[in-house]
Amino acid sequence: MGIGSRSSTNRKPSDSMRLIMTTFVGIVFGFFIGVSFPALTTKLNLPSSLLPAIDISYIQEKYAGGNAPSFVKNNNSISSKHQLINDTLKIWVPSNPRGAERLPPEIIEAETDLYLRRLWGQPSEDLTSKPKYLVTFTVGYSQRYNIDANVKKFSENFTIVLFHYDGKTTEWGEFEWSKRAIHVSVRKQTKWWYAKRFLHPDIVAPYDYIFIWDEDLGVEHFNAEEYLKLVKKHGLEISQPGLEPNKGLTWQMTKRRGDREVHKETEEKPGWCSDPHLPPCAAFVEIMAPVFSRDAWHCVWHMIQNDLVHGWGLDFALRKCVEPAHEKIGVVDSQWIIHQSVPSLGNQGESQSGKAPWQGVRERCKREWTMFQSRLANAEDAYYKAVGVDMFNSTTP
Repeated sequence: MGIGSRSSTNRKPSDSMRLIMTTFVGIVFGFFIGVSFPALTTKLNLPSSLLPAIDISYIQEKYAGGNAPSFVKNNNSISSKHQLINDTLKIWVPSNPRGAERLPPEIIEAETDLYLRRLWGQPSEDLTSKPKYLVTFTVGYSQRYNIDANVKKFSENFTIVLFHYDGKTTEWGEFEWSKRAIHVSVRKQTKWWYAKRFLHPDIVAPYDYIFIWDEDLGVEHFNAEEYLKLVKKHGLEISQPGLEPNKGLTWQMTKRRGDREVHKETEEKPGWCSDPHLPPCAAFVEIMAPVFSRDAWHCVWHMIQNDLVHGWGLDFALRKCVEPAHEKIGVVDSQWIIHQSVPSLGNQGESQSGKAPWQGVRERCKREWTMFQSRLANAEDAYYKAVGVDMFNSTTP
């Protein structure tokens, strides 16, 4: 018993000394580690997504009366540092589309399309094909059989859009193609009203050519793919199919010629053409069945006036959008159509002062023609005046 007690007593000083030595060695080692590495000043450059999402300024404003929570009071310096980092990381790209300057360029989708997509599966697997062309018809249900015949002349290379001016859309389900078509319905509106609002160049950007057609066209002698082959062959940016010459045409330019594929000029009544390269002798198509290249449509869309819904006068101004117009605007003769002149949209007007609905519509059309011509002339005069050009002494048409 005495030996055991002595042994225990003798170990205590040894354990204490070992603890002291270990502590001392640790302190010395830590000191040398500290002096071996210089102080590092790091400027953070982290993605904003890794920074705190708390709006510190909002919290400080909420507690502006001096009752801010302790974590805000104790972290003012941290908040300042975060604010500095956020200011440094703010994105501003002037070359981005207007209104999107704060976005990183690689996330921007400046253009879209009319391709139909699924609600399930991988987005990359939605489209088995991408149509290269677009055709639109402004329609009433009474013309459904004629539109059915028209649509069958356009291959699966076309996106089909129907603008419904009579409010009837589901009734078109009797046609199988209608299930893959896009239907837009606003009552008593014209195709140019629709085009201005639903065919913005950034929406139809994927399409090489855009057909904007009336509903009353006979297409027995027309094939869309063959038509576009001729358009490309002859370098037409704005075109239309030739019209059956036996149907009381207004303009010689749009009358089909049986001896050629395409024509770009004609002879009109004496005094109608001040220049053989100007409408209606050249650089001219009508607005019933125009076809635009992507680039031409980008210009034409901007010329369409929001309130002039019938488009009268556009045909004489289309030449403003291509150069040289007398070479890039033309009529395709070997793919031709018949204008049936069905006044269906005209009957969507209202009877006023004892006049039939179509009479009011026709008067509005004529009034719009005059208004458009006046606006275009005034806009050109204002431009030339601004750049110091005297149009009275200019020979420019």
